Amino acid sequence: MLIKILIIVAMLAILFSLFRSLYFLATEKDSKRTVKNLSWRIGLSILLFVLLVIGAYTGVIEPHGLPKVNSEKVETSEP
Repeated sequence: MLIKILIIVAMLAILFSLFRSLYFLATEKDSKRTVKNLSWRIGLSILLFVLLVIGAYTGVIEPHGLPKVNSEKVETSEP
């Protein structure tokens, strides 16, 4: 449960950082703050990826994937 909460917090932090960098991009002439916020977003995205891998490895998160196809041959009637 803790990992799921951390994933949600990381996603919200990524969105916050993204919109904050957009604000600095639109309002300031100097882009240092924009680059700093985008760098934070990259770091948070890596953290999110690591949390997802840990969650899938420990079984807290179950990946769904595509539905399994029956491997048996299906007999079809040819005309």
